[in-house]
Amino acid sequence: MAVDVILGLQWGDEGKGKIVDYLATKYDIVARFQGGPNAGHTLKFDGKKFVLHTIPSGIFRKELLNFIGNGVVIDPITLKKEIQNLEDAEVDYKDRLFVARKAHLILPTHRYLDAASEAAKGKAKIGSTLKGIGPTYMDKTGRNGLRVGDITLPDFMVKYNALKAKHLELLKIYPSIDFDLAAEEKKWHECLESLRSLQHVDGEYFINQAIKDGKKVLAEGAQGSMLDIDFGTYPFVTSSNTISAGVCNGLGIAPKNIGEVIGITKAYCTRVGSGPFPTELEGDLEEYLRQEGGEFGATTGRPRRCGWIDLPQLKYTIMLNGVTQLVVTKIDILNNFEHIEAATHYQYDGKEQDQLPFDMNTTQIMPVYKKYKGWQKSLEAVTDYGELPIEAKAYIQSLEEYLEVPITMVSTGPERKKLILRDVNEMA
Repeated sequence: MAVDVILGLQWGDEGKGKIVDYLATKYDIVARFQGGPNAGHTLKFDGKKFVLHTIPSGIFRKELLNFIGNGVVIDPITLKKEIQNLEDAEVDYKDRLFVARKAHLILPTHRYLDAASEAAKGKAKIGSTLKGIGPTYMDKTGRNGLRVGDITLPDFMVKYNALKAKHLELLKIYPSIDFDLAAEEKKWHECLESLRSLQHVDGEYFINQAIKDGKKVLAEGAQGSMLDIDFGTYPFVTSSNTISAGVCNGLGIAPKNIGEVIGITKAYCTRVGSGPFPTELEGDLEEYLRQEGGEFGATTGRPRRCGWIDLPQLKYTIMLNGVTQLVVTKIDILNNFEHIEAATHYQYDGKEQDQLPFDMNTTQIMPVYKKYKGWQKSLEAVTDYGELPIEAKAYIQSLEEYLEVPITMVSTGPERKKLILRDVNEMA
């Protein structure tokens, strides 16, 4: 069986968790392939809200296996909190949650380095979530990292202390910051027991055997494609490959095993932290979108920057990912607008273009907008695509025509049931 992929096409926070949770019933395994606790996937059902940072979003479906792949970086403290939340919600996870032995560990000193490095940048801050993600991936590529499998080896503490010593030397180049390392280390080692209690597997064999056995696998991405280390708005990016190519490295599968690639986009656009954002709004309009959409980071609580949907940017990430179908989320947040806008082109270097420039940080980009009539009515009772206001359907169909990929789902609210499916006849 092929591995289907679900990922964000913007700067993250597109609503992937809800869509994974919905689609999960069609699969046997949900697998995270990259990122770490800097990502927050929010799910809302039965009147309760859950935020997952490391554990795959299929964990609430009791018949599904969930796999944390080798491309993920794991903080035992964050993982322990997630496990405790599952236990509080009486979710049976122990026989359904597997962790790749080759997944790397985030140490307390990784978070210390992250915070010190970001503080030293001053106004040039990248906008790090300060979760230690960057330093952990640096140690991974620098061949110094600690992995999940190491915690069961007799020389684990020798390796741990050697890496800690390296970090303490590096910290000497940064100004001093407030970080209680002793307290964080104590907590970290205590939480390591929760990680030890999970089922550790050789991930590449685990997932390929599942494929061989005919199991259906859904690979769940974290963050968004515009934060990809290679193809995002560098250097304001994350430290991993967030695009579909990252599935192969992050799970240990061959490219031939990739099937459907399901891309998620909001009906507008948001970004957390620093970096270019061509369609960013200002003033009352931005604040209205932020408040209506609850646009505050699930991991950090930081207010998200808000703007109109950016179609050149989406076409770029659709190309990179090989997207086969689109999901549009949060269309209900646009309910009260008299008019809606979408950037269809960029104006830069003296001409109109539909490609992203090499460096979006220094290129002066002026978006060219198309205006759409708003529907100015609630979508609360809408359960079928045909029931959508004609203006909402016109907006969706215009996006589909421009992006040249079928929009198969439209989300009208955060709850599990607030999802409209489109059949082939409606897309004709």
